[in-house]
Amino acid sequence: MVFLKDVFSERSLGYLMKIHEKLRQYERQSPAPVLHSASSLAEDVTEELQSGPMSSDEKELLHLLTSPHLKAVLSVHDTVAQKNFDPVLPPLPDDFEDEIEEESVKIVRLVKNKEPLGATIRRDEATGAVIVARIMRGGAADRSGLVHVGDELREVNGVSVIHKRPDEISQLLSQSQGSITLKIIPAIKEEDRLRESKVYVRALFDYIPLEDKATPCQEAGLSFKRGDILQVVTQDDQTWWQAKRVGDSNLRAGLVPSKQFQERRLAYRMKMGTLPNPKSPKKPVYDQGCDKEDCDCEGYFNGQYIAGLRRSFRLSRKDRQGSSGEGSDPGDSEFLTYEEVTRYQQRSNERPRLVVLIGSLGARINELKQRVIADNPHRYAVAVPHTTRPKKPQEKEGVEYHFVTKQQFDTDVLNNKFIEHGEYKENQYGTSIEAIRSVQAKNKMCIVDVQPEALKRLRTAEFKPYVIFVKPRVPESRRRRSTATSPGGGDHGRITDEDLQEMRQSAVQIDQQYGHLVDRVLIKEDSASACAELRGILERLERESFWVPVNWVRT
Repeated sequence: MVFLKDVFSERSLGYLMKIHEKLRQYERQSPAPVLHSASSLAEDVTEELQSGPMSSDEKELLHLLTSPHLKAVLSVHDTVAQKNFDPVLPPLPDDFEDEIEEESVKIVRLVKNKEPLGATIRRDEATGAVIVARIMRGGAADRSGLVHVGDELREVNGVSVIHKRPDEISQLLSQSQGSITLKIIPAIKEEDRLRESKVYVRALFDYIPLEDKATPCQEAGLSFKRGDILQVVTQDDQTWWQAKRVGDSNLRAGLVPSKQFQERRLAYRMKMGTLPNPKSPKKPVYDQGCDKEDCDCEGYFNGQYIAGLRRSFRLSRKDRQGSSGEGSDPGDSEFLTYEEVTRYQQRSNERPRLVVLIGSLGARINELKQRVIADNPHRYAVAVPHTTRPKKPQEKEGVEYHFVTKQQFDTDVLNNKFIEHGEYKENQYGTSIEAIRSVQAKNKMCIVDVQPEALKRLRTAEFKPYVIFVKPRVPESRRRRSTATSPGGGDHGRITDEDLQEMRQSAVQIDQQYGHLVDRVLIKEDSASACAELRGILERLERESFWVPVNWVRT
């Protein structure tokens, strides 16, 4: 709309509109000229008047016929009457070179406001010519359809650019406002206009063009943050893609580093020691899931026993292990760049998506999970874990736990049947893949809380997990500790500044190492508001579409 407003406010366009209306009126009336040579008649009358004595009226007539303006009007009249509109070109000079004669010069006039032209240029190393290197989608050059990749730029607003440096030409183009006139030698084979690409990727890193010295044009770069969805409109250049942010009101595409180029320079930075090795990060501190020393506490909530609800087995970080297995991790290529995604909405005949909760220190995600399931046990459920400890008299097989022998448990571990497992008080505990499938087979949404290492095991087309990172809102100091959640989960525990700092570091470390796998971040103010927000997420998950890795759908 702003572009159209600028176009229609051009004074020259107003003049053209008026001329157009006059020509249409002339066409409808179809007037026939009285004569085709009014200028010749005026000259004859002038000679006749000058041949003898003149009266005052004759002198006035002679003055009118010899005035430049009337001569011009009569000349235009004769041109229109004779329909002689084609310009008369002067003959070519005798010394005109054949090489230049073959070139077809094109004059292009573009109308732009304060936006950039939307094209980048380069100097041809062989010929020294200024060549159009890229056309940015949605820019003024692209909208005109008159400028193409490979065109040679000769003049800008009548100023020759043959001997100018590329930065001088860019400055000349950026300073031109309103209308801009380009003299162009078209490419021998003009490329077809870029077709709209249907490739979408999720950015797995932050990018700021103004801080990137490698970009060919910082002003043409597209800034984005990790998690943004980008529509890649062209990948013709192996180093720089053109992309648009999905949901952005700006229709112009910008330059972003290609996946191959970003991986190459990250590998170089790691080789030079300026980039930490992604394979050996510092292990963060997680939310432990259970707030009591006894892991076998009953599944009671608000005084009511809920089948299948139990507190997650509390494992020390050294004893809790993830199972290796196939899964889709955008970090498989070692460096986090882009992940191709597509829109997905759960169909009525499909199993519900798996919901995975991970939490930083103090998030108490197990309590959050229990409260949400207790509100609606017919729609949501947990995966019943396996254990090697003896069954208690009040427990039922398949309700609190699946009770198995140590030999059977070890065999299941070797067969990669657990997403994570560990030992507590000489007893083995683990959450199996089959336990998740059992919940989904009942058409219930399975909610699991795991340590982030298990995400890779769960990222499959079968489960299509929706990962929610829960972290508590940490106050600035212990003076506001009443608004914080104790890392230990006890209401009576005193929170020190060291505790708060550890909670902050836990959230930061998880975000740095696993944030690219997270679909939603839930900041926990208190249990009630966090439960309400989680319920809203689960409801939208069943009825709305979300971006998922493309290989989850192409199966």
